[in-house]
Order: sequence, then C-alpha cells, then structure tokens
Amino acid sequence: MGKGGSDSSEGRVRYADYVEDRHKELLRWERDSIKELVDYSPFSDYHDLDIGLGFFGAGYTLASFPSLYDMYGKFMAGLDVEYIFNQAFTDTTEGAVVHNLISAQAEDLSYDLETETLPRYEAGMRDINAVMSGTFAVGRSLLEAARARELSRFGAELRHKMIPVAVERWKIHLDWNKEIVKTYAQVLQLYLSAYQDIENFNYEIHTKDLLWPFTLYEYQRSALGAIGGGGGVGGVAGSSKGASTGSKMVGGAMVGAAAGFQVGGPIGAAVGGVLGLASGLL
Repeated sequence: MGKGGSDSSEGRVRYADYVEDRHKELLRWERDSIKELVDYSPFSDYHDLDIGLGFFGAGYTLASFPSLYDMYGKFMAGLDVEYIFNQAFTDTTEGAVVHNLISAQAEDLSYDLETETLPRYEAGMRDINAVMSGTFAVGRSLLEAARARELSRFGAELRHKMIPVAVERWKIHLDWNKEIVKTYAQVLQLYLSAYQDIENFNYEIHTKDLLWPFTLYEYQRSALGAIGGGGGVGGVAGSSKGASTGSKMVGGAMVGAAAGFQVGGPIGAAVGGVLGLASGLL
C-alpha cells in the first residue's frame, strides 16, 4: 500500500498511483452524472400552494371579508344591551309557544264552560223558574267573566315563568356575540400563521430549484476532497437533501456511488449508487 509524500519543490501531496487513478475516474463519473442531472431539478414541477383557496374559496381573498375591527364594532362596540334584553323578553313571553299554550287553555276553559258549567247553571235557573229573568243573564255574564279571568291568570303565570328563560336567552345572545368576535380573531390568526408557513415553504422550494446546479456541484466538491478524507456533503447540498424524496434519492445515490467507487471502481460505484438510491427512499 502506497503512502502520501511531500514534494518540497512544488508543495504538492501525492498518493499512490492506483488511488489517484480511481479518484480521477470518480471525478469523471461525477462530472458526467452532473451533466445528466443538472437540467432535471426535482423541484422544477412544483406548484405553489394557495392557502387562500383553502380558507376563502376560489376567487376570494382576505380583503373580501370584514376586518376584525368591523366585526368587533358590529357585535360588541355598538351593542345595545337593553334592546337585546327587550327583544329576548318579547320573543320569549310573546312567542308562538306561549300563544299556543294560552290558546289551548282558552279552548279547554270554553269547553268546560259550554259542556259543564253553563248546563248546570241553566238547569238550576229552570228549577226556580228564573230563566227569563234578568238575574239569569247577569249570572251567565259572571260565569263568562270568570272564564276570562282564569284565562288571564293562566297567561300571566305562564309569562312570569318564562322570565328566567328570557334572561337566559339574553345571556346566551351576549356570549354569542362575544364568541363570534373571538372566533373570528382566531380564524384570522390561524390564516396569517398558515399563510406565513406556506409562503416560506413555497419560497424554499423555488430557492432549491434555482440552486439545484450548485447542489450538484457541492457533491462534486465533496468528491474532490474524497481522496484526502474530506468531510461529508454539507452546505447547500445538505440543506436540500431533506427537502423532498427526489433530492433524497439523488443525494443518496451520489454519496453511495462515491463510496462504492473508492472500494470497487465503476462497478462499486454502480452498486453504491443503487444502495444510496434505496436509502434515499427511507
């Protein structure tokens, strides 16, 4: 096994002939590989991700929707608490449910009056021969007035029981307005955060596409230093290796080929390239 020596007249480091020959073959193979790959960037067919399409839909942007200040002004700053309470109270105590219950109670009272109370009253008045008297008409009016009072009492009690429901609806309305503004702010925050991440990712992919030739030449630089035990691939090449499956495959194939070439020449380079390509898929 040969060893390196120093030529003091020229200041060069030389290695055994077979090592230098293999290194030259590696550099030629590296050069030819770069020529084949330099025009086939794995990032060239990348299409920018559009975060606005996912948030707003086609044809819309952030400016198509109200600002956070507008939402706050609409739901919180200009909020009339008294008006909302009156609205909730009226909707609850004078709503369809209350009116339906009162109507049902009125029908029940009318049915009882017509089928039970008045027949008994008329029968009693006939027994005393007072059907044609003014007392009979007064008594009938009193019975009908009693029915109206009972219906009024029922309606008042029902509406009184609905007051806590109205207050609860009022509170829910206030909380709903507050939650709308809060949720709107969270959606805006999520959009801006996602927009920044997506834009950075798009710029990163386009940058790697532009730097693809330099990425390949970084591997060539590594191959130049391989004869002296130079370090692994870093810098631009290292940053692009983890970017996508395509760059991992290329990086793995070239590193594996370089290692295989040192061991077994072109055949070793081919085997190492295949193994490196497979490792890039993992």
